[in-house]
Amino acid sequence: MSLITFFAYGIDKLKAKKGAWRISEKTLLLLGALGGALGGLLGMKAFRHKTKHRYFWAINYAALAVHIAAVILLAVKLRAA
Repeated sequence: MSLITFFAYGIDKLKAKKGAWRISEKTLLLLGALGGALGGLLGMKAFRHKTKHRYFWAINYAALAVHIAAVILLAVKLRAA
């Protein structure tokens, strides 16, 4: 999912430069929330896209924290089983 999100940021940046149809902000944020937060953060930095929007940083970092916590909890549960 992170790979898809990373490329979505890149595609949206290219489309923004060309003045073409864009990927909506809701879609970019949803991709991050659904498992692509790391890709979203890396895409923001790599393509210098949406970096001035604080809510993009906040939502992607919050989603990344939730994803990391979920992986840790899953690992603990599997280890206990």
